[in-house]
Amino acid sequence: MQKLTDIGEKFVNEIASRYGLSHDAVLHMLVAVNNGGGSMAQFNCPELGGSGQWMRGGMIMVGDMFNNGLKNTVDNLCNELANILSNNQVFPVVPAGTPGSNQWWPSDLGSPFSSGGQNNSRYAVFANRLAVEVDGQLSIYDTLDHNIGGVSQQQGSNDSLTFNSQWGTISVTSLPLVSGQPIEPVGQTNFVEPTHFEEQMPEPAFMEPEFQAQAPVNNIQTEPQTQPNNNNAQYEATSQMIEVIKKLAELRDLGVLTEEEFNKKKSEILN
Repeated sequence: MQKLTDIGEKFVNEIASRYGLSHDAVLHMLVAVNNGGGSMAQFNCPELGGSGQWMRGGMIMVGDMFNNGLKNTVDNLCNELANILSNNQVFPVVPAGTPGSNQWWPSDLGSPFSSGGQNNSRYAVFANRLAVEVDGQLSIYDTLDHNIGGVSQQQGSNDSLTFNSQWGTISVTSLPLVSGQPIEPVGQTNFVEPTHFEEQMPEPAFMEPEFQAQAPVNNIQTEPQTQPNNNNAQYEATSQMIEVIKKLAELRDLGVLTEEEFNKKKSEILN
């Protein structure tokens, strides 16, 4: 468990009592906000709806996506924790060059060109070297001929960390390992898979003609084509139209579509 200074312990206990949360829940959120530099946090706290994201300025995602009260609690809590972190020493000072410190990379690498972190991962870019710390595990990679311009944690991909260079987007796991343990690929971490509504939406059959009359060729008489029963075709088209509108209503009830989007799609189908 993350250690706290005396003043950090005092803040955590006071906030836990005021918000009706456990000590561990507040500590988890404090670490998440600290890892996000005081401006963002990724967390997984059962007392706050499970997996979620917070960004200073009002961008909040929680497991119970329609629970506005929970969103307000997370927003207020994270803002308060960010202010405490900016004005107080809540974590013990760790010597430079050791895991857990602000300067966590080996001192012989010098000063990085850029550094950052997200959730449980941190990175620092040096000349010909890339330092990565994941869950306290430090790995050093040879960047070869890549001029790294940015590193990001890719949510939902098999490789958790990628970077941009003059050769495009490259996975960190493709670089030669200089020291430490290689980063293991991770699985899907998205909260909700994106819904591609238009791809899943079945096309009503009545939008396409089912047959086309054939003209006689070389004056050869052809058998007259049987025309479909107009009443049956109209009934089938109406039934399919109703089924599509029902599916739209289900998507609206699930929150995938807004009321305005639902009414617009319904009007298009009816027209």
